[in-house]
Amino acid sequence: MADFQYLAKTAAGETVSGVLSAESETAALRVLGERNLFPLTLSDANPEARKKIVRRRIRTRDVGILYGQLADLIGSGVPLLRALDSIIKSTVNKRLAGLMKEVRDAVADGKTLTDALREFPDVFPTLHTAMVQAGERASFLEDVLRSLSEFLERLDELRSKVLGSMIYPALLASVGGIVLVGALLFFVPRFEPLLGDAPKPLPTELVFALSRALRGYWYLLALGFGGLGVLAWSAASSEKGRRLFEEWRLRVPVIGDALRLLAITRFCRILGTMLANGVPILQALAISRGATGSRILGDHITDAMENVRGGKPLTDPLRAGGYFPEQILAMIRVAEESNRLHKVLLHIADTVERRTNRQVDQAVRLLEPLILCFVAMAIGFLALGLLLPIFTMASALGRS
Repeated sequence: MADFQYLAKTAAGETVSGVLSAESETAALRVLGERNLFPLTLSDANPEARKKIVRRRIRTRDVGILYGQLADLIGSGVPLLRALDSIIKSTVNKRLAGLMKEVRDAVADGKTLTDALREFPDVFPTLHTAMVQAGERASFLEDVLRSLSEFLERLDELRSKVLGSMIYPALLASVGGIVLVGALLFFVPRFEPLLGDAPKPLPTELVFALSRALRGYWYLLALGFGGLGVLAWSAASSEKGRRLFEEWRLRVPVIGDALRLLAITRFCRILGTMLANGVPILQALAISRGATGSRILGDHITDAMENVRGGKPLTDPLRAGGYFPEQILAMIRVAEESNRLHKVLLHIADTVERRTNRQVDQAVRLLEPLILCFVAMAIGFLALGLLLPIFTMASALGRS
């Protein structure tokens, strides 16, 4: 049930307003008619609050499954309203089911599926609605929905692979940090009195000073790190800071290559999928520009849009900066000339995705030993600082 705010006139000509609960806008109009009220305006009483409730915790994977189910139903000849009813009953995610009920009611009220989905941009972004609109206009909605389902499935797999690969390095870094802090807080203070006034080498003095600072001035250290975090966040929030950080991130060996290839994969797959489903190239470029996740690549895509608008090749602006590999640019150039751009872009996306998977694996394999070396060096320095004075005193006793 939804709340609708209305402004209406009575049979006597009086203007009245109020709020009523109904399943849909059509049902609300029916209720007003039963009350002998002639509606002037009728609107959702709280659209944003209702959408927030429905949008929360709706995963991309669930949306992809929904597209696939809807494509199967439409492909089997099931009318759209009946297909939406079936989707509502079979969807496990209750919030997504509630959202689809809103979509179904909007379609029943005479809206197109595209307009109904646009009411929920957090769940159905512009990329989705543009493709659905092209499918509705050209009567191949089933193919569009199936393409969207496969596209979201691939994105979800790639995202899961990247996040899953980072679990072990993050665990190593966390455990190593906890061990070091625990040793400085609890082990080093018990060891320090044993040395007394014995001469201490520089590593030992550094370890003891770090332990005393961590125990006695932990709040100042916390404030200092917090301040540095705020400064870093402020710099990263500015346009110049974000661009500098992204340029550095894309230039990092191995890891930067993986991130760059990931952005190129997104661009090629989104642009190719939209072109294959009838979306005009300028609109497709505008949508794929924001979907790359990279401002720098987005700027080059913006320049490419201007080239296309002026009848020039797509590849020249993409070549600037050296972020797109020359092999990919050559394939896009040939595809433009032969009018097979969407097929070549999807082929590039498949090829680059395989390369991205290899780059991610290499990055993770490189990251793990780096973290292990860093943790080993820190623990080794701690052990050296504690054992070096003992070896020094033993050597002095041996000489005497």
